[in-house]
Amino acid sequence: MPLSHDFATPLLRVFVAVARLGSFTAAAPDLGYTQSAVSRQISALEEEAGTALFDRLPRGVRLTEPGRRLLGHAQAVLDRLDAARRDLANLQALTTGSLRVAGFATADAVLVPQAIRAFQQSYPDVQVTLREGFTPGLLAMVADGDVDVAVVSFPRRHHIDGFDLHKLRDDYMYVALPPGHALAGARQVRLKELVDENWIAGSTKPEDTLMSSCLRKGFQPKIGFVARDWMAKQGFVAAGVGVTLIPSLAVDACRPDISLVLVHPDDIAPRQIYAATASGITLSPAAQAFLDLLTPVDQ
Repeated sequence: MPLSHDFATPLLRVFVAVARLGSFTAAAPDLGYTQSAVSRQISALEEEAGTALFDRLPRGVRLTEPGRRLLGHAQAVLDRLDAARRDLANLQALTTGSLRVAGFATADAVLVPQAIRAFQQSYPDVQVTLREGFTPGLLAMVADGDVDVAVVSFPRRHHIDGFDLHKLRDDYMYVALPPGHALAGARQVRLKELVDENWIAGSTKPEDTLMSSCLRKGFQPKIGFVARDWMAKQGFVAAGVGVTLIPSLAVDACRPDISLVLVHPDDIAPRQIYAATASGITLSPAAQAFLDLLTPVDQ
């Protein structure tokens, strides 16, 4: 008769303890039971097994042949269960596991690396991986279960079915100016003051770049050079051949030989930066800890 799944595990623990110690009396305090309780549980296990597992002797007990056969299996089952409990406890304590993060390029300049550094300082045994892309692709990664948390951006406050969006910050736009530019050092700048500038952009089509929001204000930038890498854009600015937009997310990572001036938010509204996770999915302990590091306390 097969052992019942409902109570096989506690009975197996009693069985292994009795086999190890050689008597019901010796096993009782080790298990926290009375001697009679141990005897009853061994009898229940023998009834389930359909055979005697111990010979009752004047001094203790001795395994029968079926008992010896069962002992190896019982110990293996208990070892695996103990290993599973340790593994789950380690995951909960973040002493093992993995964290899969994704973000867009300027979020990966400062925001994401700082959060990853703080996470690794607190949980050095968790393996962290990073993927990069644009917001639509990042959301697809989250939806497909390929990443746990993605940092994404939208032009305005946003909601998308199937995702939990955790607001991180507003991302204001700065214009990067070459050294000695007449507007360098200004507190803010309006787009109309930049109408004659050559712009360094990621595409010849402004609607495909950070400058897309300018178009809604009727501003038509004159694109002088195309450079997709934002560090390359700064190189063109530093050389004095044009200006470019720099998100506030990347300000702390900008080269020191360019000047940054805030573009008036009435001309370019700040982007909304979110951490995206999949709705209805239980976050791993690592993902929840990372999200807590990313998300402002007051959000």
